[in-house]
Amino acid sequence: MPNNSSKHRTVLEQLAKKAMVARGLLPDFSDAVRSELKQIQSSPSIPQENARDLRDLPWCSIDNDDSLDLDQLSCAASLPDDRIKILVAIADVDRLVHNGTAIDQHARHNTTSVYTPVKVFPMLPEALSNGLTSLNAREGRLAMVAEIVVGQDGDLLSSEIYRAQVFNTARLTYNATAAWLDGHAPAPAALSAVEGLADNLHLQEKAAQRLRSFRHRHGALSLETIEANPVFAGERIHHLEVAQHNRANNMIEDLMIAANVATARFLSTKNLPSIRRVVRTPKRWERIVEVAHERGTNLPDQPDAVALEKFLSKEKAADPLRFPDLSLTVIKLLGAGEYLAEPPGDSGPGHFGLALKDYTHSTAPNRRYTDLITQRLLKAAIGGQTSPYTLDELEALARHCTLNEDEANKIERQIGKSAVALLLQSRIGEQFDAIATGASKKGTWVRLLSIPVEGKLVEGFAGVDVGHRLRVQLISVDVEKGYIDFKSV
Repeated sequence: MPNNSSKHRTVLEQLAKKAMVARGLLPDFSDAVRSELKQIQSSPSIPQENARDLRDLPWCSIDNDDSLDLDQLSCAASLPDDRIKILVAIADVDRLVHNGTAIDQHARHNTTSVYTPVKVFPMLPEALSNGLTSLNAREGRLAMVAEIVVGQDGDLLSSEIYRAQVFNTARLTYNATAAWLDGHAPAPAALSAVEGLADNLHLQEKAAQRLRSFRHRHGALSLETIEANPVFAGERIHHLEVAQHNRANNMIEDLMIAANVATARFLSTKNLPSIRRVVRTPKRWERIVEVAHERGTNLPDQPDAVALEKFLSKEKAADPLRFPDLSLTVIKLLGAGEYLAEPPGDSGPGHFGLALKDYTHSTAPNRRYTDLITQRLLKAAIGGQTSPYTLDELEALARHCTLNEDEANKIERQIGKSAVALLLQSRIGEQFDAIATGASKKGTWVRLLSIPVEGKLVEGFAGVDVGHRLRVQLISVDVEKGYIDFKSV
């Protein structure tokens, strides 16, 4: 176990690589990938044939402060009858990453970028994901565009998908943009430098709020969890910082959901298969009913997203500080999402949490392989061609992407817990208030209420179920394995 003089960054990076290898993912790129990358970097630019020229629109990106792999841009325009046209541009990664190449095979193997507290292990070489295929500021790029018309009530009235040339006029960040939207800070310099961009962002948010309200009226769930990230002072972890979800996050999230819906519908109308992102009807609905009953609300015996959303909205209004605890309980009981291949004309289980039947992943092809698959399907649909994948291939890819994204999530959680274990080594024996976040044959897990830390309840777990409150004592940590163990007191 690392001692108190260890360099936390070095320890965590070594553990991350070890965890990736143990779970079958590739932390490093092969010589074949590097050789292909050199050829791409030295090749002349590809003509932008069959693409609309939309470089004069006020496109901008909004992402995390440290994001370099910019997958999407957005802009908006007012239409008659109080309708709003939203345009979402997605980086054309397939233009440079062709199916079956060494770069594609690496991306297909890992299926996603892996984000740990100390290092990002990108799905694609950074010269691509942060460079040639990133929608970087003040640069023109080829993109796939989802054009969506939003009605007064937030319904998605029509949509179209096509190829276009775009130009990112401003690289904005969630925190600075949200502070400006809330009136707590002046507009970021990059925003102020573009004439009309401020008004355009207000229009984008207006459309996003309509889309969100429409989904929630139809049962999309209001869920809000706490995510803590280690903050370093030099080479050592100093404290944990809770990530704050804000208006800019919400806006982009709503626009991307709409783009994913438009993409799924487009492929369906073109009679092509797709890979859908689904969250099935919750298997532990009876426990959700119990949790609601404990808080004075009676839910139907059968899963009902609209009723659940009304309960969640009421609880959020009544106790916003504790609402993330309830959200986490419901998320655990809803179950994990998965990818499914859907033949044209079929109707799968849909996404219970978003109250959507038509939903795919398409907006992050630099860091998620399913989105790159979807991009290739879209290009076939636009060109009037048959699917580049058979249904059997899509079914195998859907299973593989589900499994390896789950592995990547486990790695991220493990290294996150290793970071917390490093921080808590000196606090063994202390007691905390906690909430149970998981209960199964594999064990019982709890999250502390005062510090956003999750660990296993190894003693005194009899009768503890998801959502229960209890007092626990930290009894041990294992930095290498990312174990944080508690007992009930």
